Amino acid sequence: MTAMLEVKDLKVSYGKILAVKKISFSVEEGQVVTLIGTNGAGKTTTLRTISGLIRPSSGEILFQGKRIDAVAAHEIVALGVAHSPEGRKIFPKMTIEENLLLGAFARRDGEIKKDLEAAYELFPILGERRSQLAGTFSGGEQQMLAMSRAMMSRPKLLMLDEPSMGLSPLMMKVIMQTVKKLQSQGTTIPLVEQNAQAALSLADHGYVLEVGKIVIRGTGKDLLVNDDVRKAYLGED
Repeated sequence: MTAMLEVKDLKVSYGKILAVKKISFSVEEGQVVTLIGTNGAGKTTTLRTISGLIRPSSGEILFQGKRIDAVAAHEIVALGVAHSPEGRKIFPKMTIEENLLLGAFARRDGEIKKDLEAAYELFPILGERRSQLAGTFSGGEQQMLAMSRAMMSRPKLLMLDEPSMGLSPLMMKVIMQTVKKLQSQGTTIPLVEQNAQAALSLADHGYVLEVGKIVIRGTGKDLLVNDDVRKAYLGED
């Protein structure tokens, strides 16, 4: 496999506070790779830095071999990197379809309508309520919208930040099944997820972050049976 994303010795600071402390990891083409850890471990900061919303203090980020750590966020989207953020960040006073079309802002091709229909096929409720204001949707429905909006940019790399946050167990299962489906369709997915069991069960590789550092790494299967991971993140003795 070829590394689609490479993060090398990445440091990110908020003022004098070092939030990410020289981490390195890679995401191979076609993989789901998960970052797990407690709140404040640096997971969201890492994704926001990859997508250009935060500038790193030092280190390199390469996408398909090209450095992007000094590239503007909208240009990173155009290169093929999409980010479905923590908390969904949908536009509540816009319709479902308007939210989705915003996801295609960087595109100049003639297949946006085709991808709208693909989003409605992936999550039929979006199509059924395409004219409804997004703010009237439930949390799970808004997550479907956030993921679909990110997919409207036709990303090669789709970053998902806490897609199951605040969802019912049933809706969480739907979202995780969708992650697997998107992977099967060729999308490469870095996944930040508080539900370590769900994330590691579908991830090819995983990285455990603690206070800005990677402390454990391995395949998803290996981390599921790692004693330290089981005690700290899977609620097992």
